[in-house]
Amino acid sequence: MPDASLRALARAQIVFGGPRHLALAGIGARGRAWPVPFDMGPLLALRGTPVAALVSGDPFWCGAGGSLAAALAPGEWRALPAPGVLSLAAAQLGWRLEDTVTLGLHAAPLSRLRPHLARGCRIIATLRDGDAPAALAQWLVEQGAGAALLTVLERLGGPAARVRTTRADGFALDCTAPVAVAIDGADLPWGFGLATVPGRADALFTDDGQITKSPVRALTLAALAPRTGELLWDIGGGSGAIAVEWALAGGGRDHRTPR
Repeated sequence: MPDASLRALARAQIVFGGPRHLALAGIGARGRAWPVPFDMGPLLALRGTPVAALVSGDPFWCGAGGSLAAALAPGEWRALPAPGVLSLAAAQLGWRLEDTVTLGLHAAPLSRLRPHLARGCRIIATLRDGDAPAALAQWLVEQGAGAALLTVLERLGGPAARVRTTRADGFALDCTAPVAVAIDGADLPWGFGLATVPGRADALFTDDGQITKSPVRALTLAALAPRTGELLWDIGGGSGAIAVEWALAGGGRDHRTPR
């Protein structure tokens, strides 16, 4: 940690953090582990007391920083970021982050990957626990992406850091949290993955035969012109294919009513 972070820790009467972070920083009796599930209540109850929180290196990327900043007044908090998992992973891989998809799959389903899986893709994702990399590898095989190259990055930034690479269809690693994975799609087949525009193939949808066909979906989405954050009401009269295409096109939200 930089000097400013070390000084802040030294001044704090109480330090909140995960058990691993508290141990790495040698906090001792001043340490308070975050409740599971995560709850800011114990920290907020100490308003007016010098308190520090050990969070992820980049606290505003899937970290506690955004939650804490939203609950406190601007003058009540100060953030001292350090290299986070994305920067640490990119430094191991030599990947440009601006050309890499980054996902927080520790709190989202693996299916969130589906729109990004294509030949040549580069993805860095955080995962839930030590069992998640094997589950991810199996999911990739089921999607037909067994040739994807996985680099498993464990405990980056600490003395127990470990980095290993394997194909998804040959995965046989034991892993320890906290863990992230980099997915390299250079060896995926030509044409693999979802198209990036509406009107995707009918066969990609699960339906009972009642589905708006591909050309009509393409024309419909062109007319609807989804924009980020806009809401589409789906009345539930068909397969939901229009709503799926809406979400994939960046519409962000759809609200479905029962059939």
